[in-house]
Amino acid sequence: MSGQDPLFRTSRPRRYGRGAALTLVFASVLAAGAATGSWPGDGRKSPEEHGSSVTAAHEEPLEDATRAAREAMSDGKSQKESAQAAEEAVSRSGDRWGAVYSRGEYEDFEQALDGTYTGVGLRARRTADGAVEVSKVRTGSPAQLAGIREGDRIAAVDGRSVTGRPVTEVLTLLRGEHAGTPVRLGLQRGTRVWSETLRRANLSTDSVTVTHLPSGPVLIKVSAFTKGVGAQVRRAVREAPARAGVVLDLRGNSGGLVTEAVTAASGFLDSGLVATYDVRGAQRALHAERGGDTSRPVVVLVDSGTMSAAELLTGALQDRGRAVVVGTRTFGKGSVQMPSRLPDGSVAELTVGHYRTPSGRSVDGRGITPDLEADAGALQRAETVLSGLGDPS
Repeated sequence: MSGQDPLFRTSRPRRYGRGAALTLVFASVLAAGAATGSWPGDGRKSPEEHGSSVTAAHEEPLEDATRAAREAMSDGKSQKESAQAAEEAVSRSGDRWGAVYSRGEYEDFEQALDGTYTGVGLRARRTADGAVEVSKVRTGSPAQLAGIREGDRIAAVDGRSVTGRPVTEVLTLLRGEHAGTPVRLGLQRGTRVWSETLRRANLSTDSVTVTHLPSGPVLIKVSAFTKGVGAQVRRAVREAPARAGVVLDLRGNSGGLVTEAVTAASGFLDSGLVATYDVRGAQRALHAERGGDTSRPVVVLVDSGTMSAAELLTGALQDRGRAVVVGTRTFGKGSVQMPSRLPDGSVAELTVGHYRTPSGRSVDGRGITPDLEADAGALQRAETVLSGLGDPS
């Protein structure tokens, strides 16, 4: 797959969840209580493990989805058709974030949360005229080695036209289960039209990038909260020059593992509350670890693409007076989902709760309002704010 991976954006809110594994998994981790250490391991359980402990909040939609999948199977329909039937049942339940994923989609999501994917190293976007255009080429990737550049257009994948297809579907076609498998791209650059056969490779998502800005601050860009990101953020803060402020850029961050967001918060906090959440009717709390840098000035950059676990982190730093938030209102994804395996092998994700910031604010449907509104020139505004906050003492 490629940079944006088949984990991002579709049009409707429910399908946004479907297209953004990193968003929905905020769910499976938080709902299970992994962030509070209530069970061992790496912070995840399989859908099967969750299936026996569903809540009343989603028992009826789950029963409807299960029934729809079973009936489709009895009628001899394909796995794709049975998953679609289950999806329609979930849609009728009114669950804004509920969705059904095929077995393969769900496995892709889990792999992406590990910070790796099998693909060719491309990001893509939809152009104004409806074409699919390469927006970024990963250094050292199969795509770069083949000479593909930003701005090239993808016309076909393995002989199938991608005209009119959502970008997420195109990126899914570029993915593969195993490194070394071939994928043939039909490409266009200006008047040149050609095809290129690439061999997929195991690539890392590179969710954290650190840049030292000319004016002095350290820019920490976090694109998603995949496994290990929290520790990378803490390390970047520790290694920043002693008198440097930090710009934490969460624009376009669609979420991910809440445990990683809490660990990232621990880079700026010395213990204390990060968020509360409800699931199965019980209230629970997430706390930062001790030892974070509490004196360094911090600005958090956000926009309408800042979601879920990224909003959780933003709200914690804002409520606790640890950062000035600059940008535009965030998306407003503060719900908790739980995964359950359906008879056909697909996975239903259904809402079971919501989280709140330390001051008790609900994020779902509201988002986080920045302290200072800025769209174009937001980074420059952040640098100006940092210069006014003074040096860490």
